Amino acid sequence: MQRPVYLDSATTTALDPEVLEVMRPYFFEWYGSPTHEYGHTFGLKAREALERSREEIARSIGANPEEVIFTSGGTESNNLAIRGPALADRDKQHLITSKIEHTSVLNVIKSLERTGFRASYLNVDGEGFIDLEQLKNEINKETLLVSVQHANQEIGTIQDIEEIGEICEDRGVLFHVDAVQSFTKIPIDVKKMNINLLSISSHKVHGPKGVGALYVREGVKLSPLIEGGYNEFGLRSGTENIPGIVGFAKAIEIINKGQLEHMRRLRDYLMKSLLGIPDSRLNGPVGDKRLCNNVNIAFRFVEGESVLLHLDIRGIIVTTGSACFSRTLEPSHVILALGLKHEDAHGSMRFSLSKYNTLEEMDYTIKNVKDVIEQLRVISPVGR
Repeated sequence: MQRPVYLDSATTTALDPEVLEVMRPYFFEWYGSPTHEYGHTFGLKAREALERSREEIARSIGANPEEVIFTSGGTESNNLAIRGPALADRDKQHLITSKIEHTSVLNVIKSLERTGFRASYLNVDGEGFIDLEQLKNEINKETLLVSVQHANQEIGTIQDIEEIGEICEDRGVLFHVDAVQSFTKIPIDVKKMNINLLSISSHKVHGPKGVGALYVREGVKLSPLIEGGYNEFGLRSGTENIPGIVGFAKAIEIINKGQLEHMRRLRDYLMKSLLGIPDSRLNGPVGDKRLCNNVNIAFRFVEGESVLLHLDIRGIIVTTGSACFSRTLEPSHVILALGLKHEDAHGSMRFSLSKYNTLEEMDYTIKNVKDVIEQLRVISPVGR
């Protein structure tokens, strides 16, 4: 291969050239601040771009424009979605989430526990689906919010958000959805799904880094995390990132179903071929209950770090265990929550695709993964 095979799109994606082009004028021509105060042309142009982008993003999830708050990305959106209601309503101090959430959800909830909040962590089955009966049993009169991701960042499991939303709506509790991984890959209708708060991010969908958004259903009370002026309806002070926001909206606009089907075909081809390697197993579900671009496979008798480095030398970029823990020896909390062992987590590899990947790249990856696994098992200290 002449160029690297990038299979880490669940972490971040390449910026689409069309996105870069629409961003360019707001760096070099109309670079004013989108404020109402001054009324000059530069500010008005920036304000126009801001609100046009807000409308595009709201339309993509079935929301009203005034329900979309721009942030710096998924992590900030998750923080605001959980801390915001917690700070605004001290009468209810019980939170519910799952054991396989992103750390930007889990760590916020753990932090709130240290201030007096209580939390319940939902179990998942062997494919990563939460226990809906446990959810119903955990909700009580003290429950403020339930936070469950739409799709998992490591194993691609897609939760039944509509059913979870119905449970929360019936019980009168707020429902937050981390949709950073699923956004644009799975249809989202915040009203139909009874979602109160929804986190999304630009750089997962071939938009720029440093920008995201939080949907806040009309009537939901939040306390801002960043105090200052009146930006973003008073919920997120600071000058908006106009080039990033414009790029975010463009990235959404140019996504099409053909690209999703292309990723799905490559996913299934790669998955089937890699599972032909002896002593391998799939982490997560198959078919429509899995993200179209996610393959996560545990290879026994090898260390994931070694596989990653050998593939990197061959120009194949993947992740091992948890993308959030790859710099430590801690096993993935997601893999362990499935009921698997530490060695399963350390031997797990995630291959996450984008619209730019090709069948030729899949063949190159399959060949090299097979070679690397075979070589490493010969010298592996992990006994058979």
